[in-house]
Amino acid sequence: MTDFKKLQAEFSDAGDFLVALGDEKRQAIILRLLEKGSCDGVRVTELTEATRLSRPAVSHHLKILRAAKLVDYRSVGTKNYYYLNHDTTEVKKLLTLLEHVMQIMTKDSED
Repeated sequence: MTDFKKLQAEFSDAGDFLVALGDEKRQAIILRLLEKGSCDGVRVTELTEATRLSRPAVSHHLKILRAAKLVDYRSVGTKNYYYLNHDTTEVKKLLTLLEHVMQIMTKDSED
């Protein structure tokens, strides 16, 4: 597989993750979850305060973050607690993609 075909496949594979990271409100949610730094999780009401979004809007963004495997949740009765997913597979894919982009850019500047 050529470098560019490999890179195209890596971009495609990281697409949902990149979309999830690209929104300022989702970044605010991620930052809030990082700030809490707890596996106990954060409820949607706390995230609405942090982001100044409505509950449905926060839930929408959480759905996207969950689909990108950045966020997970646990249920206690009727309450959901959201936290950053500890599986870093998607982050590693992004790092690999960025390393390959840098290798191609560096190779092009050396030629």
